[in-house]
Amino acid sequence: MIDVLVVGGGPVGLATAICCARAGLSVTVTEPRTAPVDKACGEGVMPAAVRRLAALGVTPDGHPLRGIRYVDAAHQADARFRHGNGLGVRRTVLHAALAARAAALGIPILPVKVTAFAQNANHVTAGGIEARYLVAADGLHSAIRRTLERDPRIPGPPGIPGPSRSRIARDQAPQRYGLRRHYRVAPWTDLVEVHWTPQAEAYVTPVSPDVVGVALLFAKPRLDRLSGSAAANPGATRQEAADGAPDDESGDFKTRLSAFPALLDRLAGAVPASELRGAGPMRQDVRRRVYGRVLLVGDASGYVDALTGEGIGVGLAQADALAACLAASRPADYERAWRRASGPAWRFTAGLLWSRNHPLLGERLVPFAQHFPWIFTTLVNHVAEA
Repeated sequence: MIDVLVVGGGPVGLATAICCARAGLSVTVTEPRTAPVDKACGEGVMPAAVRRLAALGVTPDGHPLRGIRYVDAAHQADARFRHGNGLGVRRTVLHAALAARAAALGIPILPVKVTAFAQNANHVTAGGIEARYLVAADGLHSAIRRTLERDPRIPGPPGIPGPSRSRIARDQAPQRYGLRRHYRVAPWTDLVEVHWTPQAEAYVTPVSPDVVGVALLFAKPRLDRLSGSAAANPGATRQEAADGAPDDESGDFKTRLSAFPALLDRLAGAVPASELRGAGPMRQDVRRRVYGRVLLVGDASGYVDALTGEGIGVGLAQADALAACLAASRPADYERAWRRASGPAWRFTAGLLWSRNHPLLGERLVPFAQHFPWIFTTLVNHVAEA
């Protein structure tokens, strides 16, 4: 019997496996897809996350990032990183680098899809594998998490009441989605550019000397949660809808991109360098991360929004905390460790998202950042060092 079975071989799942192996635990990963797997994301890795990757022995190729720039129709605000560079890196390049590191450590990655499991007081069985612990790193719409949340035999965490008014308000708000495509054009800056309109943001991340990634984030009405192939095919799963963008989403991307004329000018004549990818809905409210011997990490453990670009950094911090708890045979400690690792970035993201959605505040965020650059720089570095 092994110590840890990680379900999901994306970047955070592989980082969790590497952390566990470095802590002296025997670990196996299950991932039915062949690495590297692409995914819609902004691809900007903040300085603290670059250092966490280096500590794991992972140094992917990419484009140095020296800060963040917010832009709207009339204003621009720049904030430089104070403690080292970030990295613009293609999702596939990052995934390949983590997979290579896992292979170098001798971590088995099995082409098995795991959606069901059984646990008892001593171990967990899934995919024909017995392990002391199972770690769900299977993404935003985690099948393992949904199974745990539906199981009436698993009691809810003590001391947590029913849905609050704030939770109900979040549930009624439009969900946010993302679309991403790369363009073959030389980067015009060493900053991540965030182009801002009242309805959406466009994130431009240099990822190589001749390619930039463009990610659009926007809200959709609640009834429009599944689009494209999922709407046309009722049998499509939510994960399938989230992991790709069907052909008819291309028109949606072009229409939404037209709201950013300054960015369109920069991209004039540039050839797309990747397929369109989509993701969402973003927000995933998760009430707990520990279910006996089953633990959640990364997007499977809950998600607020991609607004601040903290996803990889927070996931790496969670992976490190989880491995330490399992190495000490104290899985229950992970809930508190998860909150320490995730809380600061989550609270900042939630606050910024609330301001973004407020009718009187959203359109004033970029002018505020321009007029108070020291506050903007402090906030950017708070996220960069999370």
